[in-house]
Amino acid sequence: MDIDISINGESLSVNIENPHRFDVAGVTEDIIGFGKKSGVDLAPLEMEKLIPRMIRGVAGCEGGCPADAQRLVREGFGGFSLEYVEGGILTAVHTLQNGSPVEVKVFPDFD
Repeated sequence: MDIDISINGESLSVNIENPHRFDVAGVTEDIIGFGKKSGVDLAPLEMEKLIPRMIRGVAGCEGGCPADAQRLVREGFGGFSLEYVEGGILTAVHTLQNGSPVEVKVFPDFD
């Protein structure tokens, strides 16, 4: 499973080997560090809560079962605009105060 984060035209990709057992703190730290390099404080956006929910939303979608992803889209998360993209991809977009978007995409593992 892959997570892509885009800010101001720059992107970070994070690979999640096992979506059921991963280092949430480590992944969150990488994402927040990437934001700081881009001049953006992502900590207030609660990435430590968003990322696990998005991962749970697409884990298992490889077979075409988007139930959890669609539920997350219906429920929403903070100031993010969530969307389920056919094929099991879940996106979350938040517009920063300067008008730039922060986009998080979670792709299921199709191995």
